[in-house]
Amino acid sequence: MNNEPETKISRSQAFVQFIIALIKQNKGAAAVLRRADNPATEYQSWEYLAAFNIDLEKPWERLPFAIVAAAIAKGKIESNGSIGIGNAIARSYEDGNQSDQAKAKLRRLLACGSVEEVCRILRPLFSLFESRGVTLINYAGLLEQLLKFHWDCQRIKTQWAQEFYRQNQKIETKEAV
Repeated sequence: MNNEPETKISRSQAFVQFIIALIKQNKGAAAVLRRADNPATEYQSWEYLAAFNIDLEKPWERLPFAIVAAAIAKGKIESNGSIGIGNAIARSYEDGNQSDQAKAKLRRLLACGSVEEVCRILRPLFSLFESRGVTLINYAGLLEQLLKFHWDCQRIKTQWAQEFYRQNQKIETKEAV
C-alpha cells in the first residue's frame, strides 16, 4: 500500500490536462479546438466538451471550457502556468500596469456583465498574450474563475484587478526560459 497522500485535482485542472494531452495526440482535435472560441465554429468542439461531461445547453458553463480549450490549442500549451489573467494583461506591456493600454484592457474586462461577454473579450486578449510572449497562463485557475463568474462576478473581477495592480514595476514580456 502506498503511504503517499492522494492528490485530488480539480475538474478545471483535469480539463486542462485533458486538452493538453488531446492536442498533443490528435492534430484533428487540435484544429477543431483552435476554433472553439469562434461562435460560428464552436459547435465543432462540442464532441470533446461533452466527453468531459460539460452541459452544452448552459452557455455560462460551455463557453468557459470552449475559450480555455481554444487558447490552449492555439498556443500549443504544454503545461498549465501560474499567471493570472490580470497579471498577464500587465505583462503584455512594457510599462506593465502603468500602461494606459493595459489599464484599458483591464477596464474592459472588468466592465463585463456576463460570462458570455467575458469570453468574447478574452479571445483577443489571448492573441495579445501570445504575440507578446506571455505564455505561462494559469488556464485551470482562469477556468475556475469563469465557471464562478455567473454567480460571483464581483469577487472574480476583484481578483483580476488585484492580479493586475500587484505588478508595480516594469515587467519583462518574455518569461524566463
